[in-house]
Amino acid sequence: MVTTKPVSPPPYSDPAAIETQRAKAGFSFREDMAPGVVLEMDLKRILHSTESPYQQIDVIETVFGKTLVTDGKTQSTQSDEFAYHESLVHPAMLNFAHHNGSNGPKKVFVGGGGELATAREILRHHSVERCVMVDLDEKVVEVSVQILHEWGGKAVKNDPRFELITGDAYAYLLECKETFDVIVMDISDPIEAGPGVMLYTKELYERVVSCLSPNGVFVTQAGAADAVPPPHATTDKERDTICFGPIRNTLQEVFSCVLPYSQGIPSFGSDWGFVMAFNHRCAGDAKDVAAEWSSISPSVIDELIEGQIKGGESSLKMYDGITHLRMFNLSKAVRKHMERDTRIMTEDNPIFMY
Repeated sequence: MVTTKPVSPPPYSDPAAIETQRAKAGFSFREDMAPGVVLEMDLKRILHSTESPYQQIDVIETVFGKTLVTDGKTQSTQSDEFAYHESLVHPAMLNFAHHNGSNGPKKVFVGGGGELATAREILRHHSVERCVMVDLDEKVVEVSVQILHEWGGKAVKNDPRFELITGDAYAYLLECKETFDVIVMDISDPIEAGPGVMLYTKELYERVVSCLSPNGVFVTQAGAADAVPPPHATTDKERDTICFGPIRNTLQEVFSCVLPYSQGIPSFGSDWGFVMAFNHRCAGDAKDVAAEWSSISPSVIDELIEGQIKGGESSLKMYDGITHLRMFNLSKAVRKHMERDTRIMTEDNPIFMY
């Protein structure tokens, strides 16, 4: 017979001290943000890791909650994804409604958007009858539905207005015979050897014009847009990997009204840029049309939200009329930097983010 006696912890054992020692050996998630700048945080858990034909896909848990990472770059986090997706979608959707007698967009195209949160925000709009999303990597969509439940992907996939196409958004737009009221580009940054580079070029934007309805609106994410541009963007043009200005410049080659704006995204380590564009559809100078949207009364935006979005203002976590004014009124430092930046993005001369 074997008997086991309860074992008491040694007298020097201190659970708090043990946890302190363990903490010294914790895992970290590190992401290069810019030349000489690294964002580092505790890595609490690795929830999923897989590889698709296009990229490495990881879902981890950090201080920002669940985090989708592709090829080492943060794409979306549980704590602040709403700030990114509301900023990308609602200004463009409401701009269309504002210039169409409160008749909101019926058909919307999404390039990329694998987490399905961009489509989630689009489908909040009462007017939407059809939302077509084309994403290259079906594995990202699959992982998002299975693990990123908080992003709402399952409800999006089950919405009868939603159509998911696995494929290249660039090729789809080149061959598209359909027109859309709003086109939203929620695509990978234009990093060297990345799949999204051609979706930021003048040639693609020229094609986009023919895919928009007469009063259609285009919007794209545009990378880092810090209120104070970093040193590498202002003192060393050879190392300037900020594409906010070049994306704005390239769209101005094609559209008469182009409006850059920004929103802080903590998990991205910076303010983030977006650029909205549409062709001139009002009497007067195109700059006046752009200025009108940048200085519009907050009450007008709030009325549009109440009329166009299911659940109204209370259903949104970030965007409202006052926030709209802040987003579309960039800091002096950014405006001056963009005035000096004359770069254009073309297929023959792409510009890469860091």
